Amino acid sequence: MPTGKSRVAAVQMVSTADISANIKSAGRLIAEAAAAGAALVVLPENFAVLDGGPQARFAEHEGDFDGLLQGFLSAQARLHNIELVAGTIPLLTRPERTGRPVEQLTDGRVRPASLVFDRSGAIIARYDKMHLFDVEVSDKQARYAESDSFEAGDDVVAVDTGVGRLGLSICYDVRFPELYRRLFNERVELISVPAAFTRVTGEAHWEVLLRARAIENQCYVIGAGQGGVHNARRETYGHSMIIDPWGRVLDVLASGEGVVVADIDLPTLHELRRKMPVFSHRRL
Repeated sequence: MPTGKSRVAAVQMVSTADISANIKSAGRLIAEAAAAGAALVVLPENFAVLDGGPQARFAEHEGDFDGLLQGFLSAQARLHNIELVAGTIPLLTRPERTGRPVEQLTDGRVRPASLVFDRSGAIIARYDKMHLFDVEVSDKQARYAESDSFEAGDDVVAVDTGVGRLGLSICYDVRFPELYRRLFNERVELISVPAAFTRVTGEAHWEVLLRARAIENQCYVIGAGQGGVHNARRETYGHSMIIDPWGRVLDVLASGEGVVVADIDLPTLHELRRKMPVFSHRRL
């Protein structure tokens, strides 16, 4: 288990319906993060395609490394010798269950999945977005209905990485603190939040929600967002950031493509938890 300091990065993108251009941008930004010394890199939600029509047309089966998306992601992890939290990609299969055949979705929807790749390019964790964004927002798009295209996940997922124990979440999840308390129970030391927050909701709530999740669970939070104008109706907030367990923003990028980088200091985290033992003080 890691015990010292490691560097992590969040990639911010302005993805469109052009999957080839998005993958090219992701590759360039992953390389930038690795060159900055990041051992773990987090991509944003929908990094490969945003508003490109039905997601099923881009979807893959979990573990299909001949597929465009998983092949690219696995190769990037190997090439740069990093662990990669792959934002979200659409998958046609539900997570594998011991003793059961793999289930495939058949209703035209997909699972929005955040995959974690290790340095060898293998998948070591999968989290499917649990809370779907079915809301009305005062912007040009006005109505968001993720459940039309996505099937929600069911499982809380934490995984040991080279930089610490990582809890996985996605975008709208950040409004549901009970998920993060479950991750706290798993003794996670950092949490990834790939996102595509709207400009309107992001301006109001993005930073305060991320900082709250970091403070109440005494962990690092890595928020990797989409940040710009994607088409005539869709604009995202950006402000990708990395936050420490005291709630301090260590690095942030307001808008546009780029990378934010910060160091994870596990000895300091563990000392904070020793001095303020929130975990053992819980009553509920």
